[in-house]
Amino acid sequence: MDRSLISSIAHSDHPIAAPVSAASLDKLLQRTKLRQGARILDLGCGEAMWTLRALELFPGSTADGVDISASALTAAAKHAEARGLGERIRLHEMGAADFSAAEPYDLVLCVGSTHAFDGLTPSLQAIRQLTRPDGLVLVGEGFWETPPSPELEAEIGQYPDLAGLVAQAEEPGYRTVYAHTSSLGEWDEYEWSWTGSLIRWAVDNPGPAGDTALAAALEHRDMWLKGYRGKLGFVTLLLRQAY
Repeated sequence: MDRSLISSIAHSDHPIAAPVSAASLDKLLQRTKLRQGARILDLGCGEAMWTLRALELFPGSTADGVDISASALTAAAKHAEARGLGERIRLHEMGAADFSAAEPYDLVLCVGSTHAFDGLTPSLQAIRQLTRPDGLVLVGEGFWETPPSPELEAEIGQYPDLAGLVAQAEEPGYRTVYAHTSSLGEWDEYEWSWTGSLIRWAVDNPGPAGDTALAAALEHRDMWLKGYRGKLGFVTLLLRQAY
C-alpha cells in the first residue's frame, strides 16, 4: 500500500491529524484574531482540516494549502466543496520547502510537517520569508516530556524538552504569544483513532492490502503503547515575529 493511503485511512476518524481536539483547535485558531480578508498558508496541509476550520472562523479570509500527497489534496478539495469553501482555498501539490508566493501571509501553519524543511529551525527561517512582519505562525512539534532511553530516542527521533523547544522556536526572531500542549487524553484519542481506523479497514479488506494495513497499525500501536506513550509530548506554538 502507498504510504499516503495508509495515512489517509489512519486519519479518517481523526481528520485533524494531530493529537489536538476540535475544541483545542478552535481555541488556537481564535487566538490568531485574524483581520478581515486575511491570507492563510498551510505547509504540509494534508486534507486541510486546520485551514478549512480557519476559513470558517474568519469569513473573508482565503488560503493556500501545500502538500506532496495528491490523494490528500483530492480529499481536501472535496472537504472544501462540502463546506462551501471551495472558492476560498487553492491547493498546491508540491513540497512545502519549494513553495513561494508573491504576497506574504497573515497566518502560516506548519503542524507536524517541519520534517519537510529538515527540522524546526530551518522551517521557521523559511516561514519567516512567507509571513507579514505583523503576521503569525502556528507550528506543531514534538518534545520529550521525560528523557527517553537511547533506544526510544533512536526509534522516535531527537527532540528537546518543552523549554528547549520554545527556546529553539524563538531563536530565529519569534516570540510565543500562545500555545497548546496536548494532553494525554488528546494523545490517546489520536492514537486509538489512528490504529483503530487502520485495523477496521484491514478487517473489512482481507488480502495483501489488508495485511499491510494491519501490520502498519500493530507496529505503530506497539511503538506507542510500549514506547512513547506518556513520554513524547506535542505542542502547538502561536508565534509572532519580534524583530
